[in-house]
Amino acid sequence: MHDVKNHRTFLKRTKYDDLRLEDLYIGNKVNVFSRQLVLIDYGDQYTARQLGSRKEKTLALIKPDAISKAGEIIEIINKSGFTITKLKMMMLSSELIQFITSGPVIAMEILRDDAICEWKRLLGPANSGVARTDAPGSIRALFGTDGIRNAAHGPDSFASAAREMELFFPSSGGCGPANTARFTNCTCCIVKPHAVSEGLLGKILMTIRDACFEISAMQMFNMDRVNVEEFYEVYKGVVSGYNEMVTEMSSGPCVALEIQQTNPAKTFREFCGPADPVSYYLKH
Repeated sequence: MHDVKNHRTFLKRTKYDDLRLEDLYIGNKVNVFSRQLVLIDYGDQYTARQLGSRKEKTLALIKPDAISKAGEIIEIINKSGFTITKLKMMMLSSELIQFITSGPVIAMEILRDDAICEWKRLLGPANSGVARTDAPGSIRALFGTDGIRNAAHGPDSFASAAREMELFFPSSGGCGPANTARFTNCTCCIVKPHAVSEGLLGKILMTIRDACFEISAMQMFNMDRVNVEEFYEVYKGVVSGYNEMVTEMSSGPCVALEIQQTNPAKTFREFCGPADPVSYYLKH
């Protein structure tokens, strides 16, 4: 690996256990020995055929009627071999009336081989009643009510997927529909990169909901080291593992949540528990 800026070799061929094949897709940001790298293309045709030939991105939309089941749906998405590459809870405007404006939605860009076809298969028939008969394990069968309140949406073609992803995640640099953050009576929760990478986001969302906390906003971010150092500035020189904290937070995508306190018996910080759970359990 050659460092173009400094005109020197950064890394020779070596084993690196923290990088997985499923992380190697165009546009992803990966950390290699504390350096954040953006994958812009494959090095040769063989690599492109092996890693990228069937890779597709599509839109996965969790509708207002299934927001309370977002954790379960995201868990199914992860277990079905999809990688969530973008995520944002949004409130749609009247210009997007063809979708749903009755409440917040969660829009995701998801990636895997044959993603468009596989996501439609995972959704099941549009009518949830039919889905319960014809595809009982599908998302609409499990979480939908009828043909309108059917939990989730997915484009039916490559062209539709491209058009709808541009609507929610504009490539021009725009921010898309407004997020749902309230910025009052709330706290911030960050699902760290290792938990996102290990497919734990769905379980974490379910656990937060079951503890009677409300998730009022949600968005996936990639933070570079400079941003993370600013975010963690209060811990610098105070916490012994500061450098490790910074490295972990900048190692991949994280998900930021706005948490509303609806459980007066316990604060969200108490609910999260000690920063080092292993040491805590060894002591108790």
